[in-house]
Amino acid sequence: MKYIYIMDYWVPFPTSEYGGVLTIIAENDEEVYNLICSEDGIDQGHTDLIMPMIQKAQKLELGRDYKSSIIDAFIT
Repeated sequence: MKYIYIMDYWVPFPTSEYGGVLTIIAENDEEVYNLICSEDGIDQGHTDLIMPMIQKAQKLELGRDYKSSIIDAFIT
């Protein structure tokens, strides 16, 4: 079973004030975490903040099987 995660992503002030929304297809929270941590262009200095954001994400069950991936990322 795969899910689509719609997740807020931000790095807090004073380190940065950028953020955005990630849309990810994955089987579970751990797979989402691994996809994010392996993606170029996503700040790796705050990996401790990623799992709580994943757990707060809106998670919707998909009716078909899709490849696990980050399908959209809007980050400022």
